[in-house]
Order: sequence, then structure tokens, then C-alpha cells
Amino acid sequence: MALADEKYIRVTTFKKDGTEVSTPTWVVPLEDGKIGFYTSSTSGKAKRLKNNPNVIVQPSDGRGRAKGDTLPVKGTAVVVSGPERDAIYAKVVAKYGFMTKLTRFLAKVGGFVKRKPQPYADRAVVVTLDDSGA
Repeated sequence: MALADEKYIRVTTFKKDGTEVSTPTWVVPLEDGKIGFYTSSTSGKAKRLKNNPNVIVQPSDGRGRAKGDTLPVKGTAVVVSGPERDAIYAKVVAKYGFMTKLTRFLAKVGGFVKRKPQPYADRAVVVTLDDSGA
């Protein structure tokens, strides 16, 4: 199964000191074998990608635990907005349906409770995979 066909992938980004941070995400296929997902401009993932575009992706469960029979794949990622983001957002909504509405609602509730609303899915990430693996 291709990475883009998975329900979840674990995306590993890197802090300035090189520390790995893995996050489970939804994933959709893009042109030329690339994959994409959406995120918030205030997320740690988006902030880390500004400093280091290198990522490692691997099929996972919803909690970010790598599937045992899979291998990690290296890639480079770029955070996008505007029409590119809109196209990825539409693909995510088409693939995940009601879950996107539920997560948007939960994000609004969380922002209200914390008294710190954050943008939801206002950015997307395009990952170009490296064929050589991790």
C-alpha cells in the first residue's frame, strides 16, 4: 500500500537541536508521487519545518505508532497556503469526511477552553519523498 493510501502516517520533523518530533497526520496523494496534509500555522510541526524541511514519514496508527511491517521514508516538506492549501484541504475533506468536521469542532472547543483560539488547517504541507528510504 502506498503512503498516500494509508489512513494515518507518522511525520517526523526536527527541532533546531536535531531532536526528532513525530506526529500522526492524515495524508492525501498529490501529483508526481508527492503527499500532503493540512496543519495550523501555529503548530509546532509548521514552525519546525520553517527551520528544517527534512522529514521522515511512515505508516502509523492514529496515535503515531509506526506499523510494524513498514519502513520509514525520508523526504523534504514545504508549508503552503493559498490555492495549494485549498486543493489539499479539499482532498483531505473528500478522503476523511465527517472526521474533518469533528476535529474542527474539537479544535474550536479547545481554543475556547484555553482562551487561546488557534487557526485550524490554515496551512498545508507538501512532502516530496526520497526514493532511497530512511
